[in-house]
Amino acid sequence: MTDIPWKLVILAGHYGSGKTHLAVNLALIMRQSHEQVAVADLDIVNPYYRTRDAEALLHEAGIRLISSSLAGSNLDAPAMSADAGAIFDDPALYAVADVGGDDRGALALGRYAAKISAHPSCQVLFVCNARRPLTASVCDALAVLREIEAAGHIAFTGLINNTNIGPDTTPEDILRSQPFMDKLSEASGLPVVMTSVCRDLFPALAGKVDGLFPIDMLKKKEWVL
Repeated sequence: MTDIPWKLVILAGHYGSGKTHLAVNLALIMRQSHEQVAVADLDIVNPYYRTRDAEALLHEAGIRLISSSLAGSNLDAPAMSADAGAIFDDPALYAVADVGGDDRGALALGRYAAKISAHPSCQVLFVCNARRPLTASVCDALAVLREIEAAGHIAFTGLINNTNIGPDTTPEDILRSQPFMDKLSEASGLPVVMTSVCRDLFPALAGKVDGLFPIDMLKKKEWVL
């Protein structure tokens, strides 16, 4: 998978599932084909690791960042940017939304539920890392998925396999995650639309995994202005 066929991609999932890395990578791919691209940081619950930390990288790539002015602060209060509605209302804009972890983070989507349902080219994707403790079983992962749907008043349209153990991830780890994701797909009724892997693992997995998407591992210290 080397392009993004959707105009709006909303990423949600468990804490630590890798949504932020994916959001930045997806936006960078979108920018190769489209003039106006944005990343909306809707993670209102995690002050430590947000899309906002990639501000310098996104700015250099010509990608608009939509983020609360309180993001990255120590204030424990939900705060949404007034500009967030642009990802639904601006017909010229292609966008990726990075939603906070679990059901609490998904509360941010509630106010946009009608716009999400009505959007002509929107995917709401559940990002799953099968190596994370709280999504290590299909039952647990499905429970998280349903909790997010209920809190955000939205319905997921697909799954992203983002299974990894950081820099120690091997091609075998990705291949071993495929049966897990197949079972989650069957249990949820949702297709696996993408399997993300570090770019250096891509050659070893090409042709073996459908929807393979290479990503760059972006260090937080490299993002900050």
